[in-house]
Amino acid sequence: MTVLAGQTPDRVPINLYELNDNGQNPWNMTEPSYKKLMDVILTKTEWMPFWGPGVKSATYKPTIVKNYDEGEFHVTVQTIPTPLGDLTTTTKYRDDIMTTWTTEPLLKNVEDVKKYLSLPSEIESVDASSHKVLDAYIGDRGVTLCDTPDPICALASLFEMGEFTMFVLEEPELAREICEREFKRIMHILDESLKQGSGPIYRIYGPEYATPPYLPPRAFREFVFPYIKEMAALMHSNGVYCRVHSHGNIAQVLDMIVEAGVDAIDPAEDRPDGDISMREIKEKYPNLVVFGNMQLKYLEQESESEIADRVKYMMDEAKEGGHYVLLPTAAPINIPLASVTERNYITMIETALEEGKY
Repeated sequence: MTVLAGQTPDRVPINLYELNDNGQNPWNMTEPSYKKLMDVILTKTEWMPFWGPGVKSATYKPTIVKNYDEGEFHVTVQTIPTPLGDLTTTTKYRDDIMTTWTTEPLLKNVEDVKKYLSLPSEIESVDASSHKVLDAYIGDRGVTLCDTPDPICALASLFEMGEFTMFVLEEPELAREICEREFKRIMHILDESLKQGSGPIYRIYGPEYATPPYLPPRAFREFVFPYIKEMAALMHSNGVYCRVHSHGNIAQVLDMIVEAGVDAIDPAEDRPDGDISMREIKEKYPNLVVFGNMQLKYLEQESESEIADRVKYMMDEAKEGGHYVLLPTAAPINIPLASVTERNYITMIETALEEGKY
């Protein structure tokens, strides 16, 4: 909170992204191979567990769900009836990797888009009461990180990635219609959550879908900027900070992100994974708080000395003048946790505690 307020703390804060304790027994807290690392994280770093409200939406007809196993994968097929015909999506996961793959996106063509737009989008209720419970659980060990998509994220998640980019370029009117529809829902949920006391910081995820090389900066101006600007303004009117999450190449759109009024950005990936360094960001936008930017691949592959050197480099890049939080760009999802990953995480934390002192 000191960093977000533009002041300098006693040391650079350290947050380990998804590796947190939200009081609901998340998998990383119950998986035995993560215990040693989680003990270090929970005692030596700042917590920022993700939170979102409970939302009840109007539906046309119940979704038909079919589950079955296919080798090592657990497969789910969902069929959503619409006034114009059924929509189908397929996902799969496996027990030793904590992620879900979408193997069949919900929308495959313009006909599917029209089916989707025929569905009701009304929201019946928003319940943010769990925020107070999480906030009390965290106490002074960290802050709740409230999470919300932006409209481009809602749009992109409906398509296969390549089809999404072509849809935005070839069918901009339909793309805008979906974005406007999703924006009304997002703003309603955000407004109700803020009224019920959510905060002190929100993370907007999704802008990365409209960054190069996926889409040109003009698409970011049209499909991201006006929405995150209004979202940030609503957050600020409720005394809440706004952080934008955007992997990859942000150099050509960072002016727009700052113009939208956001307070912080993550994960600020340096070259070659992104196209701008934390030092460049801080020099050009001195009031922007930077969360970043240890790549997970380094934590999973490199030696202890290499990780320590990377932490020292990041401190040289971004520590001066405050406005910096050390953050990995992602978190491990494999079970069991590899010993090299555990070792490197602990090395990163211990080095940051020492090198991050002001």
